Amino acid sequence: MGEIKIGKITLGMCQTNTYFLYREGNPDAVIIDPADKGGYLYDKLSENGLEIKAILLTHGHFDHIWGIEGIKEKTDAKVYASEDEKDLLLDDRKNCSAQCGRSCKIKADHYLKDDEVIDLCGMKIKMLKTPGHTEGGCCFYIEEAGFLISGDTLFCESVGRTDLPTGSMSTLVRSIKDKLMVLPKDTKVYPGHGSPTSIEYEKEYNPFL
Repeated sequence: MGEIKIGKITLGMCQTNTYFLYREGNPDAVIIDPADKGGYLYDKLSENGLEIKAILLTHGHFDHIWGIEGIKEKTDAKVYASEDEKDLLLDDRKNCSAQCGRSCKIKADHYLKDDEVIDLCGMKIKMLKTPGHTEGGCCFYIEEAGFLISGDTLFCESVGRTDLPTGSMSTLVRSIKDKLMVLPKDTKVYPGHGSPTSIEYEKEYNPFL
């Protein structure tokens, strides 16, 4: 089997990082947090010979879900999210899409439990429940590749904001310490905004931890 690869496209009003994962030599891809312009994302991956087979959501804020509709129009990709994010995904006030002028309500096809491992496109992906930024916020850990997709839970030298609906700073910090800081120190962290980092770096330099 080929090596697991990761790509990034940054777009939308909040400069959100949309990631895609695929196994080298396999055209099937998983896209994570399609921020906006789903048709554009589909075209960009298609240009590189990739087919979107699944959509993973780290949480349900508007700037991480606006691209879903466009992808769904062109593919049969199923949406995966934490079971605790169901209400926020379906509430355009809680997910802040109504306030941003483009109401969006998403019903996931599959709701995941904490530590559940799913096999998508030949890759085993583990959902880590990390509430705090939102009640159903989560991260996706690909142990084989040493990748963590952290959404808006953990950033380089920072953490996600907690002043939006269902947010809690104490819960967020506890989530990071209990679920993320126990991962191997060389785990590469790919956040929802900004530059990539690592567990080792955040243990030493993140002022919130």
